[in-house]
Amino acid sequence: MKVMGKDPLPTPELAHIERERDLYLQLLNLGRQEQLTPLLREALALIVELGDARQGYLELYDDDTGNGPRWWIAHGFSDDQVQYVRAAISTGIIAEALATGHTIATQSAVGDPQFQALKSVHSLRIEAVLCAPIGEDPPSGVLYLQGPANSRLASSQGRARAEMVARHLAPLANRLLAEYRRTCAEDPTRTLRQTLRLADVIGRSAAFAAVLKQAALVAPLDVPVLLTGESGTGKSQLARVIHDNSPRAAHPFVELNCAALPETLMESELFGALQGAHSTATRRIEGKVAAAEHGTLLLDEIGDISPAAQAKLLQLLQSKQYYPLGSAKPLQADVRIIAATNADLERAVTERHFREDLFYRLQVLPLRVPALAERRDDIRELAAFFCTKACERYGLPHLELSRDALRAAESAEWPGNVRQLGHAVEAAAIRASGEGALQVERTHLFPEAAAAGRAEPAGPLTFQAATRHFQKGLLADTLAATDWNITEAGRRLDIARAHVYNLIRAFGLQRTPR
Repeated sequence: MKVMGKDPLPTPELAHIERERDLYLQLLNLGRQEQLTPLLREALALIVELGDARQGYLELYDDDTGNGPRWWIAHGFSDDQVQYVRAAISTGIIAEALATGHTIATQSAVGDPQFQALKSVHSLRIEAVLCAPIGEDPPSGVLYLQGPANSRLASSQGRARAEMVARHLAPLANRLLAEYRRTCAEDPTRTLRQTLRLADVIGRSAAFAAVLKQAALVAPLDVPVLLTGESGTGKSQLARVIHDNSPRAAHPFVELNCAALPETLMESELFGALQGAHSTATRRIEGKVAAAEHGTLLLDEIGDISPAAQAKLLQLLQSKQYYPLGSAKPLQADVRIIAATNADLERAVTERHFREDLFYRLQVLPLRVPALAERRDDIRELAAFFCTKACERYGLPHLELSRDALRAAESAEWPGNVRQLGHAVEAAAIRASGEGALQVERTHLFPEAAAAGRAEPAGPLTFQAATRHFQKGLLADTLAATDWNITEAGRRLDIARAHVYNLIRAFGLQRTPR
């Protein structure tokens, strides 16, 4: 078959053109990333796939963070191999690429006189290698690939492809690095994160920074702490932060949900019981106080503790002694008590449901955890974190929330706070994966709203769906009344112009032509 009088391209040449086209298209898509880690992950996956590599490693430096790489990601390497590669950076092939600023490529490093004497090459039996610096003098990072001997990885074509990716990646990474530095400069939690153990603690808002500062103050003091705040705000996580940054960090952290136990079992669960002390004590029961010895005991929902258990807990706080159920002999305890509640304990004291003396014993250092509505700046980061964790937990393909989904999350009301947001994102990731979607979209996050569309919702709605419907209607009416004057609409609704734009996008509102 001929087209325009020319013979069709040979199959190998056509395949090459298609591969180059795919490379350019995917390089363009890299520019859509707004965070460094996803950018590096996609860039490495792209070059590994197109470069015939078996293994890949990519790292990026930031002059503000010291000598080591601030960001790094690996593909195809075991954990031990990654550590070996990173340890050999200063003396191996990567070191030469960084020092010279030039790409290093060889069909077989183990057989190349230039590299075969290197310990890393000899130990790992490295064959085809391609290592390209990212950025100009000095390089801001490095792309390192390994493949089978005499593969296309180290060919002139493979080298040109890798250098293209590295060249395209440099300005994108620099842009996101600059944004990261700007965010860090504005991050009130930055100093705290450098001094506290805050594993998986997400949030950089001013309200969250304030509570972390209080946690840093109380952590080293071996006194009771009372955590208050709405349900789902993260009181248990904050209790863990206090424990992890206290002198008791090496010892147990034990949680007891007081609301989950019937009154008949509360005392034995908390203080233990001797065999035969009650109908279910068929053997000696070790209580949570004993389990937390030398460590920290978190009593969640402390407002639901029984009156008898309240009296024993007061004795524990005052004398460091307690009596297991059925025992006449006291036991000594070395344990720190952290209590948490979403109830109004002062009112409970007034209504004589909670002991006044116990209340004052517990609230030596009260600490209120803010609701998610008070730290809306953290929603985007929290949602991204929950999405990543859901994919890891359920073995799903890697997913990220789309910009539209993130805006929708930021504009929504979350009466269940961080816990509700986490569950919603987890469910959305599962829905998106089930559909084979490449991203978590707004419809996955709010399926009720997607099903309802723009029509008046029929039948009963959840609190969240009803709230979103009301917000959408109020915003649409206000925009219509102000002829879509965003500034005036924001003034009438008492919200910032930027938030008005976010809500418009989140609700999918469009101006109707006159």
